[in-house]
Amino acid sequence: MHLHCPQAKRVAIVSDTHGQLDPRIAELVAGCDCAVHAGDIGGAQVLAALRPKGLLVAVRGNNDLPAKWPPDQHSLLRGLPEEARLSLPGGELLVLHGHRAGPVRSRHQWLRNRYPEARALVYGHSHRLVCDLSARPWVLNPGAAGRARTYGGPSCLLLAVSDRQWTAQEIRFEPLSRSCSRQHTA
Repeated sequence: MHLHCPQAKRVAIVSDTHGQLDPRIAELVAGCDCAVHAGDIGGAQVLAALRPKGLLVAVRGNNDLPAKWPPDQHSLLRGLPEEARLSLPGGELLVLHGHRAGPVRSRHQWLRNRYPEARALVYGHSHRLVCDLSARPWVLNPGAAGRARTYGGPSCLLLAVSDRQWTAQEIRFEPLSRSCSRQHTA
């Protein structure tokens, strides 16, 4: 899937929500021109909560399976690509989940070798926040934007793009306490 977002200046990058998007990340996404979800979404409610000003791009992760999504959401799930290319000012952002990108020690090189034309590569799967800007294409992992295995708190990335320069900003929030993250009804 190849998409264009030529007016984008701020791109929110999230992954590994597993059915629960941290509300602070949802608020941050609302201020962005577009948003990218790198898989293991966990359900339509996550995509509905991601409300950038413009385009939302999402790819399927290894846990985005019919058995793990409600039956009434299977048509949405079937429509999710395994990878997406997003044309932005200054280059292309390639998005995939990363579960097929090989072992951790060689993953970034594998990705760079496979997608050399991209300006940056986004992957999820590991739940680990990573900004590898040591070579082109950049390799970016936003970590986990939900509650599962956040390794220090829910995280995401903000990518500022222009024709001349891209910058990546790591965002990490403190974990929500269990008492604050539960839903109570009366």
